[in-house]
Amino acid sequence: MACLNIEKMCEKEKEEYTFDGSVDKHGEPAVRAKTGRWFAGVLLLVNQGLATLAFFGVGVNLVLFLTRVMGEDNAEAANSVSKWTGTVYIFSLLGAFLSDSYWGRYKTCAIFQAIYVAGLVSLSLTSYIFLIKPNDCGDEDSPCGSHSTMSVALFYLSIYLIALGNGGYQPTIATFGADQFDEDHPQESHSKVAFFSYFYLALNLGSLFSNTILGYFEDEGMWTIGFWASAGSAILALVLFLIGTPRYRHFKPTGNPLSRFCQVVVAATKKWNVEQPSRGDELYEGDEQDLPLNGNRRILHTQGFKFLDRAAIITSKDGGGNNPWRLCAVSQVEEVKCILRLLPIWLCTILYSVVFTQMASLFVEQGAAMKTALSGFHIPPASMSCFDILGVASFIFIYRRLLDPLVARLKKSSPRGLTELQRMGVGLVIAIMAMVAAGIVEHFRLKSAEKDCSHDCSNSSSLSIFWQVPQYVLIGASEVFMYVGQLEFFNGQAPDGLKSFGSALCMTSISLGNYVSSLLVSVVMKISTTDNMPGWIPGNLNKGHLDRFYFLLAALTSADFLVYLICAKWYKYIKFEERSVEKKNGEKQSDFRV
Repeated sequence: MACLNIEKMCEKEKEEYTFDGSVDKHGEPAVRAKTGRWFAGVLLLVNQGLATLAFFGVGVNLVLFLTRVMGEDNAEAANSVSKWTGTVYIFSLLGAFLSDSYWGRYKTCAIFQAIYVAGLVSLSLTSYIFLIKPNDCGDEDSPCGSHSTMSVALFYLSIYLIALGNGGYQPTIATFGADQFDEDHPQESHSKVAFFSYFYLALNLGSLFSNTILGYFEDEGMWTIGFWASAGSAILALVLFLIGTPRYRHFKPTGNPLSRFCQVVVAATKKWNVEQPSRGDELYEGDEQDLPLNGNRRILHTQGFKFLDRAAIITSKDGGGNNPWRLCAVSQVEEVKCILRLLPIWLCTILYSVVFTQMASLFVEQGAAMKTALSGFHIPPASMSCFDILGVASFIFIYRRLLDPLVARLKKSSPRGLTELQRMGVGLVIAIMAMVAAGIVEHFRLKSAEKDCSHDCSNSSSLSIFWQVPQYVLIGASEVFMYVGQLEFFNGQAPDGLKSFGSALCMTSISLGNYVSSLLVSVVMKISTTDNMPGWIPGNLNKGHLDRFYFLLAALTSADFLVYLICAKWYKYIKFEERSVEKKNGEKQSDFRV
């Protein structure tokens, strides 16, 4: 018996722990062979696909639901969708804050997914009981009647519960999936990079079913079926997420980052007249308790934002370094610098999101005004976004298997191909091409459109809806470079205790893109509407100039690209110290529990 115990102890000693300081659900150092990696990664990818199916089952045809069931006009519905989608991503900041600061990523994902399910079930019940009246209304030919104030309130409560649940969950699940791969392990670090591409692919494959099958049912007025299918998909996603609980790797939340940021600003301000040292190694490095909680990895000092360095200058008034409002470690100062450097890059991605959000609103309205029949079969305008998804899937393969290895061979100096910043720049260029393509299609659609159609102008042009394919495919290609690049860039450049915040920056740029799109539509309509002209985007698109709006977006994105080049050239990458030996050998973090 003693021999068996000794043998078990020896086997346990041979178990390899992760190098990055991750722990299992009991708070013990994570054993590489028993936790994380692709078993957990695939579960989270499937979870993401199902959750996305549920989200787009509501979102992709929401503009049509608002016009046909809720009685809104085209411009009002497009603005409502933009505001709702924007709110989804604003909630991503809340999810990231709770995840990084207090709850941890696992708990945050579980709670927000439960809220998500509640919102979808509520929407399914509300639409069936109150909104689809008279029965079978809500298709192209039979819009629904007016609704009571309570019915409208329940509808908006439901969709904003969905916004809260999905928004809080999205950035956290992306980071939680990346946590399953040890970035300090050669093989797993490559898997971590691949995970972000597959994550975005799973997101798009999940929406493929929504945009085709569910989109068809909803376009035919079968809204309840579409909403219940979405609710069922979200429930299955939550169940799969919980099944993987024993195998996940975790990182302990690091506390409120706002207080850490404020401490740096306050400490630097108090020492505004202190002379700065000539070398960065003379600044206060901190002791063990000042190190990041996950992996004991310091952030190395960088030049720039020198005013903030004053927070790490030791003076006679600092009292031995016990007051964080007077003296901060270099790593804490560099956290603030890191976020400040990310902001200009992030701001440059917002206009790209304005282009991206047109798929859910104006692309759909444009498609509805084109010839949607193919051999007697009606093509739902919202289902055209499946070509965006096919573009994403194709270009992820093309980039990972062809372009990336080719660029790496040409560069020779680096084993990697394009950097994340370079890929985001390519994404902006392709987005400009997409808007030009959309404008050209709209120009020719107007030439073949019936100008005097009265109320319903669906199918009023002889130009086939399949002429929209290039603009959708180009948007899909741009997403591979822009959004996958963003996910990798913000996750990799965020400090260890702010990884979810890094992913939330990507989501929030989409949010602000939706709000800017809504504002831009309103401004354009106000300026372009005259006594003789109904504006560029009227209810009857045949009397407007949607093509000019697309060309305007192309021009604005071109200007944004030039600003982006300057910001990317100025950006300085974050530099981390090697993790300590103790963490690589699996030092216990016993105060963590799931």
